[in-house]
Amino acid sequence: MINKKGVWFLTLFSLILVLSVYYITMPPELLVTSKKNPSNDNSQPVANMEESSILVALRVEADETMEEELSSLKKIISNAESSVEDKNKAFEKIKELNSNRSAEENLESKIESTYQLQSFVKINGNVIEVIVHKSEHDSKLANDIMRTIQEEFDTSKNITVKFQK
Repeated sequence: MINKKGVWFLTLFSLILVLSVYYITMPPELLVTSKKNPSNDNSQPVANMEESSILVALRVEADETMEEELSSLKKIISNAESSVEDKNKAFEKIKELNSNRSAEENLESKIESTYQLQSFVKINGNVIEVIVHKSEHDSKLANDIMRTIQEEFDTSKNITVKFQK
């Protein structure tokens, strides 16, 4: 005898199955969404901030090196012949890489929200490199960015700020 839960499960499962088949067999032209033309819209204009190609290239390069390092550390951890000490060191390094990456993202978002500037932040131990997408070199702005970043840390850090267009 089928109970109520079984009936509901079969009903929802068949609905999901039918919608999945419908979506798969749908022509690709119907899947494209149309964008509103902003010139015909009476709402407030939206500022589009595009990241510079330099920042994108730096971010891609940093992600690639981090992925390579993470994969080599994961191999050490998963290797049965590695010593416990090596596995612990690899695990600690993975934790450090992840915390650095989250700190970098946090600092980038703080720079963007405070100064309305796109940036790339790289933390390497005690050294923090900041590359800001701006054509003019402004020492006061660089000093303000360094102070903003230093506020996030308890210990003193070596912070460099570069401006690139």
